[in-house]
Amino acid sequence: MKLHEYISKQIFAEYGVPVPQGEVAATPKEAGKIAKKLGGRVVVKAQVLVGGRGKAGGVKLAKDAKEAEEVAAGILGMDIKGLPVNKVLVDPAIDIASEIYLGITNDRAARQPVIIASAAGGVDIEEVAKTNPEKIIRVHVNPLLGVQDYNIRDLAIGIELDRSLWGAFHTITKGLWEAYHESDATLAEVNPLVITGDGELLAIDGKMLIDDNALYRHKDFEELRDLSAEEPAEIEARESGLTYIKLDGEIGCMVNGAGLAMATMDIIKLFGGEPANFLDIGGGAGADKVAAALRIILSDKNVKAVLFNIFGGITRGDEVARGILEAMETVKPSVPMVIRLVGTNAAEGRALLAEANMITAETLAEAAQKAVEAAKGT
Repeated sequence: MKLHEYISKQIFAEYGVPVPQGEVAATPKEAGKIAKKLGGRVVVKAQVLVGGRGKAGGVKLAKDAKEAEEVAAGILGMDIKGLPVNKVLVDPAIDIASEIYLGITNDRAARQPVIIASAAGGVDIEEVAKTNPEKIIRVHVNPLLGVQDYNIRDLAIGIELDRSLWGAFHTITKGLWEAYHESDATLAEVNPLVITGDGELLAIDGKMLIDDNALYRHKDFEELRDLSAEEPAEIEARESGLTYIKLDGEIGCMVNGAGLAMATMDIIKLFGGEPANFLDIGGGAGADKVAAALRIILSDKNVKAVLFNIFGGITRGDEVARGILEAMETVKPSVPMVIRLVGTNAAEGRALLAEANMITAETLAEAAQKAVEAAKGT
């Protein structure tokens, strides 16, 4: 789950990371009032869960409350990479001397969290990583011990931070780690962490991604979810207890088991097709859950065929077949559907599907080939 900048910075502040004392506005008038309270000169920032806000015109300076209201009027309602801007953050303008990047994420290869820092912070940090990788400093953290003082010193030395700022940098890095760790985040990022004209460190931007699998421990975070930034089908899938991710292909996939789902997507590509989604109905899915999954898949207008790959262990083949037929009655699909059904009660399930004149296959390779051919209309 992605968190907006203003929420991320609120969490950072709870752990001692210094952030500007800005406020969120949903109307131009509110933005003007906040700017007046802050003393006039402010920066108005679109709150949207996508990168590139500044280049898209979603971050602008305003010299006073009146201009802040005008700027907010231009930003609110904008569409940035397909996402609407419904709120703006009004922060006091900061005298920036230099910018630093500081972030924490998971390094799956190392099986440890990694803290990443760079003296070349700012909007083009990704480009820095590509063209000047030596400017990116990485320090791994033992998850059982947490971030240690020597980890932070290594980062400070690596980015050639002035020694007078080491104390503040230590506090900020420790706070960022605690926010990351205690929130079950997969990313906690400050970009940029600026050195102000007064020689202080200040986190003027923030970003957090929370592990969806840990949200049961953070019920308060669910209230912060911005549904406008999510695919309607993914919202419906979550409410139905399904794991669904929309992709850009033309062959819908309904599979029971995450590993089997990834194998299904791979074999579709092997035979020249493109998967339209990842969807895991899980074990023991009944007819109602299968029907909901099919409705979600068919809500994607790009889908030209659907491939069912069901291994009946916990999930019974006849139940899956009934779910498919029930969904067909309600959804009235106009695309061909290919079913590979093996395992518990598979024969009964295939018999039900055969009566409905559906395309069946015995092996995954055969099913993938038939799905690709069906999607191409051959």
